[in-house]
Amino acid sequence: MYSSDFKIPFSRPDVPQALREAGYTPLLAALLGLRGITRPEDAERFLRGGTELLRDPLEMLDMDKAAGRLRRAVEGRERVAVYGDYDVDGITATCLVTDWLRARGLDVTPYIPDRIEEGYGLNTAAIDTLKQQGVSLIVTVDCGITAVAEARRAADLGLDMIITDHHECRNQALPRACAVVDPKREDCPYPNKELAGVGVALKLVCAAGGDTIGAVDRYADLVAIGTVADVMPLTGENRYLVRRGLDKIATAPSVGVAALLSECGMGDKKLTATSIGFTLAPRLNAAGRLGKAATAAELLMASDEGEAAALAAELCELNHRRQSIEMDIWKKANAMLGDTPPAAPIVLASDNWHQGVIGIAASRLAEQYSLPAVMICLDGDRGKGSCRSYGGFNLFEALSACADYLEGFGGHALAAGLTIRRDRLDDFRAALAAYYQNNIPVESGAQECQALITDPTYLDMAGVEALAAMEPYGNGNPKPVLCFADARVESLTAIGGGKHVRMLVSLRDADFECICFSCERESLDLNVGDGVDLAFTPQINDFRGRRSVQLVVCGIRRHDPAALCALLCENGDLPACAARYCPQRADFVRVWRSLKAGGSGEDQPSDLMSLCPEGMEPERFCLCLRIWCELGLLTPGPDGGLRGARINAGSAKVDLDDSLLLQKLRKGN
Repeated sequence: MYSSDFKIPFSRPDVPQALREAGYTPLLAALLGLRGITRPEDAERFLRGGTELLRDPLEMLDMDKAAGRLRRAVEGRERVAVYGDYDVDGITATCLVTDWLRARGLDVTPYIPDRIEEGYGLNTAAIDTLKQQGVSLIVTVDCGITAVAEARRAADLGLDMIITDHHECRNQALPRACAVVDPKREDCPYPNKELAGVGVALKLVCAAGGDTIGAVDRYADLVAIGTVADVMPLTGENRYLVRRGLDKIATAPSVGVAALLSECGMGDKKLTATSIGFTLAPRLNAAGRLGKAATAAELLMASDEGEAAALAAELCELNHRRQSIEMDIWKKANAMLGDTPPAAPIVLASDNWHQGVIGIAASRLAEQYSLPAVMICLDGDRGKGSCRSYGGFNLFEALSACADYLEGFGGHALAAGLTIRRDRLDDFRAALAAYYQNNIPVESGAQECQALITDPTYLDMAGVEALAAMEPYGNGNPKPVLCFADARVESLTAIGGGKHVRMLVSLRDADFECICFSCERESLDLNVGDGVDLAFTPQINDFRGRRSVQLVVCGIRRHDPAALCALLCENGDLPACAARYCPQRADFVRVWRSLKAGGSGEDQPSDLMSLCPEGMEPERFCLCLRIWCELGLLTPGPDGGLRGARINAGSAKVDLDDSLLLQKLRKGN
C-alpha cells in the first residue's frame, strides 16, 4: 500500500539564475539550489568533482606512524595478517590491504573471524594463532578501536599492531599499538569523519605507497561496495570514491565482481549505488552472517573465472538461506511481542536465534514498529545482540548511558552490537526504555517532497536525463522526491501479473506515465478522472529501444485542497503554485452569487468555505475571496485573513484589474 502521508511544498522550486545561465536545466538547477548549491563552480564540484576532493591521508592522526610501520614490513619481508570484520565493509577492506601487500611480495594472512564462533572484532585466541604462524604485524581494518585487552596481549607476544577503524571511540581508552587510525578519534583533525572502514584502509595504502591516484584506480570498486554497504554519506570525498568505483565496475570489473553481477542477473545492466546496496551487498553480507565470510573474500580476490563463478553461485545460495532464517526469526519475534504494540525500544532475546541474522530481523522490527530494536542471541549465561535505530535515535549514546548493564558494546548511532549477561536483560530493557522516554527523537512525520512541479516542461526528457549527474544516490544524497498536486488520472492498468500498476496522469495538458511497483490495482482505490496528489521520483525508462520519462510513484492520495487553502486563507504571500487556480471573471460572478445567497454581514456563516460553489476548486474560491479582501469588497477576519471575513455592505463597485494579487496570478499563469 502506498503512503498518503507526504507533504507538498507549495512553492515552485527556486531556480538559481546563475545555474540557469551556466546551462543547467531548470529541474537540476532547482534541486541543486535546494541543497544550498547556487554557484556554477559549487555545482561543478558537487556533480563532477574529481581528485581534488581527496584529502591527504597524512591529515589523519597516527597515519604517518601506520604508513611507516607498513613500509618497514614490506622492506623487511615480514609476514603480515590483515584482520577484518565480517561485514561487507570489513571484507572489502581486508581484500584491499591484502592485495596491496601481496602485490609487494609479502606473505599475507587475511583473517576474518567467524561470526558465530568468535564474534565481532579481535580476540586473543586468534592473536595467539597468528603469532604461532609466524606473523609479526597485524593490521586491523574496520575493527579494533575497542580492543584494549587484545592489543595488550599482542604486545606481550611481541606482535606489532596497526589499528584502522571508523567506529565511535568517544570517552574510552584507546588500544596501545604502533598506530591507532580512526577519523572519529576526538583528537583526529581529518575532516571527513564519515569514511567507511574500507575508506580508511584505502588511506593507509595511499600513505604507505605514496601513490593516491594509483591506489584509487586499483581499489575504487572495493571502496565503492564497502562504502555503500555501510551506508556512509555519499558526499564530498565519499561521493567521488563511489562514483569512481561505479565507473570502474562498469568499464573494467574484477573477475569476482563480474561473476557476482552475472549470477545476480545484473551483468548487462547499469550498476548504481542503489543496486550495490540491494543486490551485491546482501549476497556478500550473507556469507559473513552465516560464518562464511572467507567465501566472499575469496570471490573478491579471485583471478580465475571458473572459480569466481562457483563462488558467486555459493554466495547467492547462502543469501537464500539467510532470507529463510531471517523470516523465521522475524515471525517468532512478532509472536513474542504479542498483539499489543510496544511503546519503548524492543529488546528481545532467545536461545534459538541465529547470531548472524538477528541484525536484519532487528532492522525489520524497527521499521515495523517505528522503534529502536535490540535482538539478542543467548548462549549460557551471556548473550550477543544486534541493535538497530529508528527515527534518528542515537544508539551509541543510548548504549553508553546503559553501559552499567552491559559487558561491552560498539558501533554507530544507527547500528550497534552488544554483549550482556542473561541476568541483566530485564535491567537493561528498563534502563533503555527510561533513556528513550527522556530522549524520544523528534517525529519525522510525513515524507517531505523536495519540490512541487507545476510546470510540466521541467520533466521533459532533457530535464530528467540531466538528473543522472546527481548519481550516486544514497545516504546524504537521496534520490529527489518530487510531487504533483491535483493531477488527473487518465488510465490505470495492472501489469506484471497484477503485481504492479501502470498509471497515466495529466497535469496542465501534459501526460505522464507512472509506475507503482508492488501494488495491486484495487489497493489504490482510485478511478479514472480522479484528482490525485502524487509523490514520485522521475527516471528514464528504456524499453525495447524506446526511451521515455517515467515517474516511479512512492506516495499517492486523492487530491486534498485543505493544505493549500489553509495557506491561501492567511494574510501572507501567495505561493507560486496558486497561479494554477487563477480565477476568471466568470468565477468571480459565481462566487459573488454564492456569497449573497449565503447571507450578508452578521447573517453570513463564519466559515466562508462552506459557500464554495459546487464544482469549483476550493483553491480558486479562496483566491476570489483574497482578491475581494484586497479590493475592499470583503472585510478580513481578526487575523487579517479569510477566517471570519464578512461582506462589506458599504463597498463601492470595483475593477478587478486593479488587484495586484490578480495581476501577479496572471503573470504566473
